[in-house]
Amino acid sequence: MEMLLELALKHLIKIGTLTVTFPDGLKRVFGTGEEPHASLTIRTKRAERRLLLNPALALGEAYMDGDLEPAPGSLFETLDFLAMNSMEGGSHPFDKLMEKLRWFRRHFDQLNFASRSRRNVAHHYDLDARLYSLMLDEDRQYSCAYFPDGGETLEEAQLKKKQHIAAKLRLDRPDLEILDIGCGWGGMALYLAREFNARVTGLTLSTEQLEAARARAREAGLEHRVKFELMDYRSWSRPVDRVVSVGMFEHVGINHFRTFFDKVRSMLKDDGVALIHAIGRADGPGSTNPWIAKYIFPGGYSPALSEVLSVVERSGLWATDIEVLRLHYAKTLAHWRDRFAKHRATLAKLYDERFCRMFEFYLIGSELAFRRMGHMNWQLQLTRNVDALPLARDYMVDAERGGGTLDAGRNPVPMSATMAAKDLAMLRR
Repeated sequence: MEMLLELALKHLIKIGTLTVTFPDGLKRVFGTGEEPHASLTIRTKRAERRLLLNPALALGEAYMDGDLEPAPGSLFETLDFLAMNSMEGGSHPFDKLMEKLRWFRRHFDQLNFASRSRRNVAHHYDLDARLYSLMLDEDRQYSCAYFPDGGETLEEAQLKKKQHIAAKLRLDRPDLEILDIGCGWGGMALYLAREFNARVTGLTLSTEQLEAARARAREAGLEHRVKFELMDYRSWSRPVDRVVSVGMFEHVGINHFRTFFDKVRSMLKDDGVALIHAIGRADGPGSTNPWIAKYIFPGGYSPALSEVLSVVERSGLWATDIEVLRLHYAKTLAHWRDRFAKHRATLAKLYDERFCRMFEFYLIGSELAFRRMGHMNWQLQLTRNVDALPLARDYMVDAERGGGTLDAGRNPVPMSATMAAKDLAMLRR
């Protein structure tokens, strides 16, 4: 088994040098002998066997179980080294085979009917709210922030993300009715209601997020303008002025793309506008990493734009603006990773060491997917009619430069200080 794993590692390491300590204590060196350097210690025969047969799943599981350690160096440095080699043409023979199998299974794995979608959402989004209070920004935006200058704080970048999206929705008058599909903890819905005097309905499948979002609306005094429902998007039945969806499309599943965009078309009034913000991949269609699918986002998939636009064309919608955000999510994840590390000891008491290792692996692997492996975010503006928007996109820039609100003199307020204080007080008990 050790000999076969050595052969696989020789195929994988194309640049730099990897030193591996095997369970029997023997060390082997792979690669060029030059920089960069990385090291791994494999502690058990079980991990050795699984790293040979299904490395994309086994790498994360072995780290979670303590069967594999980056030594010396950090987990980030080791995973970055492996990602660089993968992108430089290095390959693991068994992983290539497993990738083919994942490709053939992907339609089955993404059969996200309503009941399954709810279970998938609960798996990740119904985790203890204190985790997200410590890791995310004050508004609990759990999606890619926007760093137009590059040096923004996380709070600033998440506000700029909301302003950027609002500008594309063209919220040019009060009392527009907006549907927020996958509303999270309600930050976007509350922002649109507060800053644009919109009437917003947020849809979620997470009971934890629903409770928090409703509490936030009450504390902000916006119950008359914002409501939140535990509802699958497929159950909505009434046309609205605007549709926004941020970080939800990754959970739709390739079998349901046509259903999603047909539904968006039916949701929009004749002059309506939709803005869909999602994770994508720049290298064409693929499949979801099996570790991410098992532990983080079951049923999830980040599609290439080629998979999305072909369905949009058949739905009868107009794609009126497309933007690709490069590296913005890498920067967002780096902020989350730093905050998670800062509070790691507290979170280990809330959950356990294995959970913390799982979340570390998730945050690092996701950041590297955007830095090294072709992942990005796309924003797709859609309309029913060809003349629903101005001929030039200057209105977007003008709206953002005006502060992203109907009244540019106001600043949005963060997540309720009362709710955040409750979360932190519970952690200190």
